Amino acid sequence: MNEFTLKNFEMTRRFFLRNVDGLDEGILDVQPEGFNNTIRWQIGHVLTVTEQFMMGFPKKSSYLPEKYLDLFGKGTRPSEWSGEVPSLSELVEHLKNQVDRLQQIPSEAYNQVLTKPFLGLETFGELANMAAFHEANHLGQIQSMKKIVQNAIVNK
Repeated sequence: MNEFTLKNFEMTRRFFLRNVDGLDEGILDVQPEGFNNTIRWQIGHVLTVTEQFMMGFPKKSSYLPEKYLDLFGKGTRPSEWSGEVPSLSELVEHLKNQVDRLQQIPSEAYNQVLTKPFLGLETFGELANMAAFHEANHLGQIQSMKKIVQNAIVNK
């Protein structure tokens, strides 16, 4: 990664991991009123979308199980899940390993023009910055959901 993008992404991921690593499994699948999903979905979504943006998942990357697209891809909902879902520890391990793999992307790749612009983004570097922005946005959702769910538990 280029230096600026890498520092931005590492800082965002560090804060993300600090907020999710060690969460109580009991709150991960509670869907607070007014939200379309759960904390587990938020975590898996960040992981999956970053893998899509940065590694071309699932066509160019097979690091994550392909079922993650059905669980955490854009437009998915926990209410539609069937079968087993990954544990928090599994998701956190993937998030940590993903950073290591992202650090291996050559800096010249960030100047590469995308075949098709995405949301007005034209280069891989711009897409990488979008991945960090996307992660920070979902971190805010997780923080809000955590407070709401914990307050609901305390006030029962």
